[in-house]
Amino acid sequence: MENDDKYKIPAATRIGHVHLKVADLQRSIDFYCGMLGFEITTMYGKDAAFISAGGYHHHLGLNVWYSKNGPPAPRNSAGLFHTAILYPTRKDLATILKRLVDAGYPLTGASDHGVSEAIYLNDPDQNGVELYWDRPKDQWPQKPDGSLDMYTHPLDVAGLLGELEK
Repeated sequence: MENDDKYKIPAATRIGHVHLKVADLQRSIDFYCGMLGFEITTMYGKDAAFISAGGYHHHLGLNVWYSKNGPPAPRNSAGLFHTAILYPTRKDLATILKRLVDAGYPLTGASDHGVSEAIYLNDPDQNGVELYWDRPKDQWPQKPDGSLDMYTHPLDVAGLLGELEK
């Protein structure tokens, strides 16, 4: 097979799911389903759960196959930085932010990236989680050459929560 340097992945391609190794399956189900609102689509034996939003077969897989009762992955090593969960609207992001704040769940950050607004936290196994919404593409900031001008500015948390009053 000849290497085609002009190949580009199809534009409609998307990430289908993330499968996480966790130390305690029920604790992870409590976080992802109980706190974030995902639903279990199926249990895979007693050591794995597949969960989703809206009935998709699974957006997240959670398993203890190699990690039961294990420690979190070392922070300064190769591996997953975070799982990013895309919410459909700004109001949806405001709703989950309020839910987390009301529960006293610790956040690790909150940023405006120009193309999106995001809140950051860790799951019970210290896996990074980004919860975000994308601004409409025609509002994405651009550099003079037309490329994206993404940045990291502090998130206007009060403005985001103000979406709940609309």
